[in-house]
Amino acid sequence: MSWFGKMIGGTIGFALGGPLGAIAGAAFGHAFVDKKEDLYLSSQPGTRETLSSNEEAQLIFFTAVFSMLAKLCKADGRVSENEISAVETFMKKDLHLDLNSQSTAISIFKQALNSPESFEGFALQFYSTFKAQPNIIDLMMDILLRVSTADGKITDNEEAILLSAARIFNYSDSDYDRFKSRYVKKTNKYYAVLKCDETASDEEIKRQYRKLATEYHPDKIEAKGLPEEFIKFANDKFSEIQEAYDAIKKERGL
Repeated sequence: MSWFGKMIGGTIGFALGGPLGAIAGAAFGHAFVDKKEDLYLSSQPGTRETLSSNEEAQLIFFTAVFSMLAKLCKADGRVSENEISAVETFMKKDLHLDLNSQSTAISIFKQALNSPESFEGFALQFYSTFKAQPNIIDLMMDILLRVSTADGKITDNEEAILLSAARIFNYSDSDYDRFKSRYVKKTNKYYAVLKCDETASDEEIKRQYRKLATEYHPDKIEAKGLPEEFIKFANDKFSEIQEAYDAIKKERGL
């Protein structure tokens, strides 16, 4: 049974903890037991299942995405119809979530909207889980920017939230600008996808392409602990990297 099935069935005996644990527990309609109680339950008949480390990572990623998007959408003090539409479009067109997953995502989103926890609290817990996996961190930043720019602009309050994420994720100013330029025209987007400047040498371009193509290869992505609902989105990044490299090769005559 996947983490999603275990959560729906309320069979979890694992304390996720932190602000994301509070959101997940509320969204799924039951609280996680703490670890001491879990040890007691494990010796009793009919004990509840626990999440594997991979399932726990998947739950954290799924919960973090929609919790952080909720706080991002609320950055201006209210959530607009355009922002709701952008999140729904992301769920359906980018992630291809089925109805159960959509319902869960919406529940997490609503719980996070009304939570006293801050965006930074969610981001810190997410980063502490995935800090050794930079491509997963990149995916989260990409998701935040994609949704925030769905209406063609980034407000000052949204920018403040995005810059907070960039600091927590240990991105430099130039890293953030490259991410942003994928959606808000500043530099050639193909170089931004490869995380290179237009002044990079041919060899630097090739080296960066090989590095990213390896990190985002579908076989590696599937072993990283992403929820299956996000696998296709991650694999689309692999195609985007290939497209960017092909465009730069053509432009430079490589």
